[in-house]
Amino acid sequence: MANYATHIGAGTVVSGALATLTLAADVVSPENLVGVTLACVLGSVLPDIDLKDSRASRLLFSSMAVFVSFCVLFIAAPKFSIVELWIIWLGALVFVRYGLQAMFHRFSIHRGVWHTILAAVFFSALTAIVFKYALGRHEGVAWLAAGFMFIGYMVHLILDEIYSVDFMGRRIKRSFGTALKFIDAKHPGRTAGMAVATGLALIASPSPTAFVEGISSQDMWAGLHQRFLPEDKWFGVIEANGSGGQTVTNQEVGVFSEENVGHVSGASDITTGSVSSKSPAVTPSTLPAPDQ
Repeated sequence: MANYATHIGAGTVVSGALATLTLAADVVSPENLVGVTLACVLGSVLPDIDLKDSRASRLLFSSMAVFVSFCVLFIAAPKFSIVELWIIWLGALVFVRYGLQAMFHRFSIHRGVWHTILAAVFFSALTAIVFKYALGRHEGVAWLAAGFMFIGYMVHLILDEIYSVDFMGRRIKRSFGTALKFIDAKHPGRTAGMAVATGLALIASPSPTAFVEGISSQDMWAGLHQRFLPEDKWFGVIEANGSGGQTVTNQEVGVFSEENVGHVSGASDITTGSVSSKSPAVTPSTLPAPDQ
């Protein structure tokens, strides 16, 4: 089993690599990219929430406690006095952080249902729901965060499986096969509950259409291919290419260029403000008349 530092380190490296690709593709704005990237890092430690007193468990329930308590506060704000709101906020915070965590660990088993690909799908759908309905992000951004969550979760499971092999001793540990699995066959009741929860989460999640259309765009992949390596000098000033023309940038050939954005359905929905929120072009007919 990999330790916490290994999981968080691997999750950070993978999320950084994915964030670089996403930023180069101009898929989401930087402020959205921060939350999307953190979803991958969180996913890289989430499978250990069933390990009592683990850092992942404390991180998850502390974050949930803050989020839920402020949601309750905002909902109750118009109805109660300041002192009553303090009590409500603190009560929600303590209940989630300590009460809900205690109940969760009472019924959870380490490397059980939470160490499955099914759980990765559940948390991915839950991430899409949170980004869409709690944070008010677009469906494309929500599912991009869900994808980052899924990748981070899988990185954790794969790392734990790799650590089940003692390469120096040339032996396989008894824990091999318990980290990366589709379902938890040893506990069918818990697996059935997770399957139901995953199905409900997928039903409640926003439409993935914009996300699928965005990442499957040929123009976006062409832009990434163009930017993958420097045209002339590494870390230097990029000069004109050998054909005499200027180096083509992602903005010129990518899915989010002004020439192509109208031809890619849904592309502008998950892009930065540089495309989707541009002001309409000013034509001579719309210019104010000069002073006489």
